[in-house]
Amino acid sequence: MKKHEKILNFIKSNDGFITSAKATEAGFQRRILSELVAAKQIYRIERGIYALPEAWEDDLYFLQYRYTKGVFSNGTALYLHKMTDRTPIMYTMTFPHGYNTPGIKKKNIRAKYVTSEIYDLGITEIHSPSGNLLRVYDIERTLCDIVKGKNAFDVQLVNQAMKTYAGKKEKNIPKLMSYAEQLRVKPKVLRYMEVLL
Repeated sequence: MKKHEKILNFIKSNDGFITSAKATEAGFQRRILSELVAAKQIYRIERGIYALPEAWEDDLYFLQYRYTKGVFSNGTALYLHKMTDRTPIMYTMTFPHGYNTPGIKKKNIRAKYVTSEIYDLGITEIHSPSGNLLRVYDIERTLCDIVKGKNAFDVQLVNQAMKTYAGKKEKNIPKLMSYAEQLRVKPKVLRYMEVLL
């Protein structure tokens, strides 16, 4: 019984969630998780993720756990950076080319695939609305992504995001232009910035 109490305290100290991998890392046997599920002290959210009954579910965090190479991008990144008031209907995640994403469509994710040369560009961490750390592209990378090619977002959303960015004290125009050049969208980004700055 002491093992159960220890792992429950461990789960409480981790915002009410635990993964099988974290349990093993902390020295707990995975069978204890099954015993706690059977005793209805925790519940299984999906394969390898467990939570206390009172824990607030965080879909973004679970998706990141499930698809470890995924980086929240495009409209989802705009939402996480508070650059839009639109809550995403589908979450967008970017993956390196060749990464296997089984069952991703069932998880309400729009997957984007990029070359390894630009995959790491602008990755940062931000807290989800529930307080968990997520991997997301920084705002400069996101602004470049939303004007890119045939995947360009609707004009209203892009205008709102660009206008909000231009009004921020923490904007980093040299970084934005460097990303725009690497992602081959510099003329588009320049057009927006020339009007707004």
